[in-house]
Amino acid sequence: MTKITVKPMFCKGPAGEDLPMYTFSNSKGMEIDVIPYGGDIVSIRVPDRDGNMGDVLLGYDGENYVNNARYRGQLIGRCGNRIGRGKFTLNGKSYQLNCNDGRNHLHGGNVGFNKKVWDCQIESAPQGDFLTLKYHSPDGEEFYPGNMDVTVTYSLTDKNEIVIRYQAVSDKDTLCNLTNHAYFNLRGHDTGDILDHEVKIYADYFTEADEESIPTGRVLAVDGTPMDFKQFHKVGERIDAQYTPVIYGKGYDHNWVLNKGDKVMGPCAEVYCEATGRLMRCFTTSPCVQFYTANFINGSTIGKGGYRYQKRAGLCLETQFAPDAANHPDWASPILRAGDLWDYTTIYEFSVKE
Repeated sequence: MTKITVKPMFCKGPAGEDLPMYTFSNSKGMEIDVIPYGGDIVSIRVPDRDGNMGDVLLGYDGENYVNNARYRGQLIGRCGNRIGRGKFTLNGKSYQLNCNDGRNHLHGGNVGFNKKVWDCQIESAPQGDFLTLKYHSPDGEEFYPGNMDVTVTYSLTDKNEIVIRYQAVSDKDTLCNLTNHAYFNLRGHDTGDILDHEVKIYADYFTEADEESIPTGRVLAVDGTPMDFKQFHKVGERIDAQYTPVIYGKGYDHNWVLNKGDKVMGPCAEVYCEATGRLMRCFTTSPCVQFYTANFINGSTIGKGGYRYQKRAGLCLETQFAPDAANHPDWASPILRAGDLWDYTTIYEFSVKE
């Protein structure tokens, strides 16, 4: 049964307030840490094949979380990923969002949900404690329509599963695409790159994107390309291939359309590290996943324990709707209608292979 303990002051928040840290512990010895700023998952400590515990999540120490520039471990919203030129049309009305990624809108804009201090409450269920995080996004925030109330629950099971449930309700039609931007390294957060990690993605198609990572509208088969992860491949095997999508992304930074469909809980991806035996499996009800290999980390910021993360130090599996989906009506839609409940769940399950 999972228990949550609280450290009253982990670091100072953006207004100088004390930010606590919530530590989840299950019966298997697995632990995760969460703070209210950005709903940030700070650490994930899991055993390797020899029973040695290791932190497999990239992150920061203390106040560096408030200056987190690369979304590490944070909740993303109101609409994750990119929207081309920050523009979309809803119910015949055109909206212009803040553009914080060159000419485009990324991960909710200038001050997305990752930069908010969430209200946190420990709650209990028969299987143990869980943490409820809440945020009210007012009408017009980052120029999105509608007052949106968001609830995210974090739980840790005795099967070494991190379960993240995202829920949202708005009083106007709006966009919603919530995710978590965790960077994983199954050798340990401070052990170098993830090029030796093996990845499998349950998808036959990916969305082609241009040089600015905005979808072209074409959904392409992965067969015969470096995007084919239907069977396990090492990340480094084809990451520098002379293939236009990989060149544009400077590695993997693309959206895969999952075979299972929208609103169906099913397999998303698996990641295996032979060096430690750690295996992470991802399941989700979301229709897509962004597989990103930290191509733009460059050692300029200091991570946990003073370690400087370099290029490709971690990988992300951001469960989501496709980037720019609001401008592609034939794709699974991120539109949340007034009064409807947006309700999606993602699970990251950790185990070892002997």
